[in-house]
Amino acid sequence: MNLQSGETLRARARYWASILAAYGARHWKWLTVLLWIVVTVAFIVTRWPAIHWLVLGDTDDNIRYVQVKDWLAGQKWYDLRQYRLDPPGGANIHWSRLVDLPLAGLMLFFRAFVGQGLADRLACGLAPLLPLLLLMLSLGFIGRRLAGPNGWLLAALAPLAAQMGLGMYMPMRIDHHGWQLALALTMLGGVIDSNRVRGGILAGVSSALSIAIGMEMIVYLAAGGALIALRWVFRPGAERRMLPYGISLAGSTSLLYLLFASYANRAMVCDALSPVWVAVFGAAGAGMVLLSLLKLRHWPVRLGAGLVVGGAVALFFWLNWPQCLTPYQISPELQRLWLANIREAKPITVQAQSLVVPLLAIPAAGLAGLLWALWDSRRDGERLWAWLTVGLMMLFSTALLFWQLRAAPAAQLLAIPPAAWAAHRLVAAVFTGTRRVRIAAGLGTALLAAIAFAYPLYPQAVSVFQEATGRKPKPWRPSAIARNDAIKKANGRCRTLPALEVLNQLPPATIFTMVDLGPRLLATTHHSAVAGPYHRNGAAILDIHHAFDGPADGFRAIAGRHHATYLLVCPNFPEGTIYQSRSPRGFYADLMRGVVPGWLTPVPLRTGLTLPYRLYRIAYSAPVGEKGPQQR
Repeated sequence: MNLQSGETLRARARYWASILAAYGARHWKWLTVLLWIVVTVAFIVTRWPAIHWLVLGDTDDNIRYVQVKDWLAGQKWYDLRQYRLDPPGGANIHWSRLVDLPLAGLMLFFRAFVGQGLADRLACGLAPLLPLLLLMLSLGFIGRRLAGPNGWLLAALAPLAAQMGLGMYMPMRIDHHGWQLALALTMLGGVIDSNRVRGGILAGVSSALSIAIGMEMIVYLAAGGALIALRWVFRPGAERRMLPYGISLAGSTSLLYLLFASYANRAMVCDALSPVWVAVFGAAGAGMVLLSLLKLRHWPVRLGAGLVVGGAVALFFWLNWPQCLTPYQISPELQRLWLANIREAKPITVQAQSLVVPLLAIPAAGLAGLLWALWDSRRDGERLWAWLTVGLMMLFSTALLFWQLRAAPAAQLLAIPPAAWAAHRLVAAVFTGTRRVRIAAGLGTALLAAIAFAYPLYPQAVSVFQEATGRKPKPWRPSAIARNDAIKKANGRCRTLPALEVLNQLPPATIFTMVDLGPRLLATTHHSAVAGPYHRNGAAILDIHHAFDGPADGFRAIAGRHHATYLLVCPNFPEGTIYQSRSPRGFYADLMRGVVPGWLTPVPLRTGLTLPYRLYRIAYSAPVGEKGPQQR
């Protein structure tokens, strides 16, 4: 009787599981939207303190916020200069208005119901979650293409385990990187779409949209275009994808240039959508259209024709704009003093083990899933090509980690399709396989779950291993521990809204401060700053480095050129530690030792808080050197 009851229950479970699977396969898009709504509500609730206190942690988030508010206050559509950076001329910002649109729309929507301050905070909380929906839909689409009708669910939910990738979509992360990453996955979906015409259009339009936002993902987009061309060489009928791709890429790029290119980006610049890239992508698209229309029957002939057209486009690019072959057009001095000190611009080989191991967990799972998927699809030519495409994009993005850490979010997200496919197969085997298969699949599922939670589990695992083996980490000196804690505390406290908005007691002025603090100053006060961490602002960035590295008298001359009224320094701020280490006898190091020139006067501010920074008024009327340094 018990055996029969058990069989009946299992039969009913299989019946209802098949009903739910059929419903999910038919309505996967709406179910993905429902999952996104649940995730959105959860993130808004858990991150509410950050929303309330306008915690725009990244410098790009702060400048994006200021840029949108300036536009809503009347700044022209094509004018993207930030006039409160290095006034009165302002700083040239190389972005476009494309990402401003959803944030501005949300601000205006919420302002109809609540005050402007709360409305803008709500907009900043919700805006980063919009590209998360695009990412989930793109991954779900790829999952269905590779794993079947029900392969969408784990793929759409997998970003929740990719902590560095997911970080681009957290509330208040309003810069453009989340959109670009989502569009890269949309492009990949178009490259492997079984509907070749739709896939070509999807890949071309998503690539053009990403380029209009910024050039950070151009190497991934170029790799996707190269894979479309390679497929045309070796797979008959692939011209039905390459033709619409070439037309949509060239056409969309040209249209988006007309709609979004700022006044500054109408020059021959390399770091944004400009006439340079309109010409290059126009030539590439035209070349692909030409190749698609040619009746070339054999793959060696197609390969030769592709190499000729590709070589012609590359030669056209190199002869006209060879400077655009490098990612940044900056001076060697700016590279040495500024860019070389940015952690995300360094390769993974110099990063801490505590960061590297959890970061590589998902790419490692993706590699294992890829090898399994390639073996599984070895007799299905179409699926094998799709897997090769996904695998090459994943391996390419992982390889870029050895160039710069900033490739980490893309490396994690592009590894999701094979990792999610493997998880889908393992979960299916748990429910449908024999006893031995279920045991093996259960172990594999547990391993994938451990990988998915590598970020929170890794520190505990290391601690347990050290306790079990008796191997203890080399202890830090007490002074090193205290210094590290002080840096973390200063990095947080000096950026907070309560600390900085106190500065609004003073009339609007230009404040000379660290490069990385400039954007936050703009976002939280009515004051201006000298520079932000943007390569087009290179001269002002160098002036800040020279001012803090050099002698006190040199600082006053540089601050005077930038019309700075005040000096704001934050003891133990990460950027400041670079000046102290590099120039122990420089002006900034002297300030940290309490050696303050007589022409700097402390500015009292009315507040009940203990402020984490020091603010001085800069006097220019007295001759330089009239008062010597004073110990304060």
